[in-house]
Amino acid sequence: MDGPRRAARADGVRRETTIHVRAPARTRDLIDKAASSLGKTRSEFILESARSRAVDVLIDERLFGLDDSRHAAFLDALDTPPAAHPRLVALMRRRPAWEA
Repeated sequence: MDGPRRAARADGVRRETTIHVRAPARTRDLIDKAASSLGKTRSEFILESARSRAVDVLIDERLFGLDDSRHAAFLDALDTPPAAHPRLVALMRRRPAWEA
């Protein structure tokens, strides 16, 4: 056998997995109405919305804005090494297990 069959859409995009979601009927109806207003299927609308939100969440974890004084303090903190902690110093002096 050549592996799992994958459904191909008319636009040639292959679907590789399925996501099942249980939702209240009112939520499904709201999603259907919004999808229809954009000329999309429920699945297209949900997937596009979820993907967009996922990208936003991940970007928010990496990007943040600071005013000038906070930016200067942030750069100062990055440029100032923390005080050496005895346990960290001991750890860095140990020979790694893969070199033993």
